[in-house]
Amino acid sequence: MIDKNIIALLEDSFKKHWDLPAVSNYEGRDYTYGQMCEAIEKWHLFFAARGLQHGDKVALMGKDTAEWSIFFLAVITYGCVIVPILQDFPPRDAMQIIGHSEAKLLGITPNLWSNMSPEGVPAISVVLDFQDRAVLYATEQEEVQKQLEAVDQEFALRFPKGMQPEDVHYYHIPNSELLVLNYTSGTTGFSKGVMLSGNNFAGNLVFCMPRDIIRPRERLLCFLPMAHVYSCMINLFLALASGTHVVILGKVPSPKILGVAFKKVRPHVIISVPLVLEKIYQNTLQPILKSPKVRFMLSLPILRDIVYRKIKAQLSEGLGGEFRQVIVGGAALNPEVGAFLKRIGFPITVGYGMTECAPLISFIEAEHWRLRSCGRVLHPYMEARIAPLDEDHQHNVGQVEDQIGEIQVRGENVCMGYFKNPEQTASLFTEDGWMRTGDLGTMDSDHYLYIRGRSKAMLLGPNGQNIYPEEIETKIGLLPYVQESLVLMREGKLEAVIVPNQQLIEEAGMTLEEGWHLIQGLRSKLNEQLGSYEKIQHFELRTTPFEKTPKQSIRRYLYK
Repeated sequence: MIDKNIIALLEDSFKKHWDLPAVSNYEGRDYTYGQMCEAIEKWHLFFAARGLQHGDKVALMGKDTAEWSIFFLAVITYGCVIVPILQDFPPRDAMQIIGHSEAKLLGITPNLWSNMSPEGVPAISVVLDFQDRAVLYATEQEEVQKQLEAVDQEFALRFPKGMQPEDVHYYHIPNSELLVLNYTSGTTGFSKGVMLSGNNFAGNLVFCMPRDIIRPRERLLCFLPMAHVYSCMINLFLALASGTHVVILGKVPSPKILGVAFKKVRPHVIISVPLVLEKIYQNTLQPILKSPKVRFMLSLPILRDIVYRKIKAQLSEGLGGEFRQVIVGGAALNPEVGAFLKRIGFPITVGYGMTECAPLISFIEAEHWRLRSCGRVLHPYMEARIAPLDEDHQHNVGQVEDQIGEIQVRGENVCMGYFKNPEQTASLFTEDGWMRTGDLGTMDSDHYLYIRGRSKAMLLGPNGQNIYPEEIETKIGLLPYVQESLVLMREGKLEAVIVPNQQLIEEAGMTLEEGWHLIQGLRSKLNEQLGSYEKIQHFELRTTPFEKTPKQSIRRYLYK
């Protein structure tokens, strides 16, 4: 158990950095740490009026804003459990998550609530617009409205000279208790609520903070969804515990929008997913590198370094020009891209983690990053081992370099399990207490991890969303005349390779071509059931079954 309490770390930082900028909307309001604390306190007054108790759950759904961050912080510093929900989840799936989480109160934006209904979340008695502190729905509308209106008056009575740093006193949820309930998916029947304790996040912070990954007074540009643990831990917990200024983009991070934002914000550290750098490499750098003039210059050692320095300078300026390193996570970085960036001396590093570890498992600073690796295991807070692929020999676990197997971990960051799901929780751990990541990889003698394939098959959406292809495949399997399918990410687009059930097609009196034409026509129907980031762009025909394991699971790593 980590000695430092996660809420205490935040509280101390808020007091210490009172007059510094804390969170800002890219196009909108700025909050200093002091102003953020005032807004948090007003939410606390409302929560108290509503009778919320320590341990109660509060759901939060909406686009990332400074106000989203403040509501999130208000919930956990009051002593409640936050349930962040990605805004892209279909309404039906979001309501299912809210109900399953046992949340008593919901903070949401009006546009998202307009697609839901009180009947879909019967346990919720109050729905609030967290942006404007307004009532969207309440079983006792007038009473809730009065409680909200009374907040400012009560705040003024409590702090007649304004709130001061010494007035900040939060409930320190014990590190052993649940702090964040994060759902890995919104698809009905597959949602798993990962129970993350204060200790899980504290384990991340006590590893990162002494390494000055993010420093006081520095700037971050947050463009990854904070409802995901990767962005939440770094852009919210680590940044605000370090006295950093977080500028929240709050819009789809297209290359054009990001390019302008980087130059405006000029962040000191860039927290990204591989897709951002891969697009820059593919769309900007590759055309330069393939030009006859540059190819000739690269063939001459005396000119090669000059070319590399110029490319590095241009790339750095395009990302704001003031960053110390770029931290990539969420998925594996394309080896070709990684090799080129390392060759030109670009300060990049790749980390590895998962929601169940809040999220860090391995990390290393840019100057020590090894090509194709995802950093070193977070010693002494985390341990990792490579288990043989044969599940019947789990006891035969080795640390042999280049041995490919499942990465298994244990330590401070490992979650408490899945909420109200004892079977999935039990399957998450081995008999001797190690957590199964479901990812295949190797570990060298220096404890650097190398991902060789994701057996869980999670994909990363264009804006950092976690995409679980098995769940989409389950929906595809319900389409007429489909035998099996495999969902893949190709050049940033989701595609489904489908094996038709030829026997059923023949029994229906159709040719394979006719049956395939029918299946293709159902793609729009499928997409209606999926979130905006999960929609399938293309169906590809495959006439032979996929190669499978003895357990009849598709060997995903064989297909690209």
